[in-house]
Amino acid sequence: MAILKPLAERLRPQNFDEYVGQEHLVGENAPLRKIIESGKVPSMILWGPPGVGKTTLVNVISKMTDRNFFTLSAINSGVKDVREIIDKARKNNLFSKANPILFIDEIHRFNKSQQDSLLGAVEDGTLVLIGATTENPSFEVISPLLSRTQVYVLKHLEERDLDKLIDRAINEDEELKKLKIIIEERDALYRFSGGDARKLYNLLELVTNSATDGEIIINNKNVVDKLQENIALYDKSGEQHYDVISAFIKSVRGSDADAAVYWLARMLEGGEDIKFIARRLVILSAEDIGLANPNALLFANTCFEAVSKIGMPEARIILSECTIYLATSPKSNSAYMAIDKALAMVRETGNLPVPLHLRNAPTKLMKNLNYGKDYKYAHSFDNNYVEQQYLPDKIDGIVFYEAGKNAKEESIKKYTDYIKSKK
Repeated sequence: MAILKPLAERLRPQNFDEYVGQEHLVGENAPLRKIIESGKVPSMILWGPPGVGKTTLVNVISKMTDRNFFTLSAINSGVKDVREIIDKARKNNLFSKANPILFIDEIHRFNKSQQDSLLGAVEDGTLVLIGATTENPSFEVISPLLSRTQVYVLKHLEERDLDKLIDRAINEDEELKKLKIIIEERDALYRFSGGDARKLYNLLELVTNSATDGEIIINNKNVVDKLQENIALYDKSGEQHYDVISAFIKSVRGSDADAAVYWLARMLEGGEDIKFIARRLVILSAEDIGLANPNALLFANTCFEAVSKIGMPEARIILSECTIYLATSPKSNSAYMAIDKALAMVRETGNLPVPLHLRNAPTKLMKNLNYGKDYKYAHSFDNNYVEQQYLPDKIDGIVFYEAGKNAKEESIKKYTDYIKSKK
């Protein structure tokens, strides 16, 4: 008796018309789609959260290109496996016009030596590399390899994308078509799947797999009940990983040290990459603690360096210390809010001209054009402060940084208010 494939595998798209989401990349006339359809496949890194279609997109590319296709998983492959594929690629290139494609899933799990082993083959065109990662490639992919690839960012699926996935499953899957499925509510399906197409299909399959010939009513209550009955089955692929890291971050942000240490323990017991955890703490220290305790960033960065040097099991102590320190620190997101507000202004107003008095004047011509004229050197004034315009004319007076309500930033605000009052 043939084993039935999971729903997500049965419905895996074979072409761009069946692919759902990522319109900015593969919609009609979108850049990546045009490149693939032209047959000119560049080396690339596909970066995005889980379940948004990275592997599916690679599958579509493999179907649409007349090339030899090799696949490796960074979890269980090493330098030896890479070299074997490169040798095969070189031999195949003698008989094929198009260079073969090597797809490496979770490429962020490759260490430096493993990534180094790819460099020569990518550089001389022996093969085209496609890597998929959920982590920022700037941190996880070595610079020489990153410079030889194009990074494409995949976004979270929107509700309309999830609607398409559900409708396609019910109307096109040979197994689900046999059932009478009535969808009354979709909120729970979308909430528990978290915008992850694979989780959505797993959950849909979970809700429908106990059906016989009767009606299957899908509403929020039925989804929650079925999920609670089968939580182990639902998480069979380790998808809860992303929920746990979310709970960890939110516990630290919420100043609950006990919860934060618990979620840390869950990750460590599950074999999570300790550098992944430490990196999240560095980000969190700037985003959620920021100027309320500037030492938090130094502490978290030191934690990252120490964890990288020492490894497990001792790294658990360092991670615990940093987690508790950050959780019990005063919180402020003022720096995070300030830069996002400034970026939004830049995108809205474009490249506004720098005021003349702030411009550098290394040449006589620039001086004749009044570059740098009337600039006031702050250190020549009392309290090293002098009032002058620093923003472009169009947005002069705009406030980006607003001090948080905590002792450190109130002290900063008190100081800046003081020196301005003494002008």
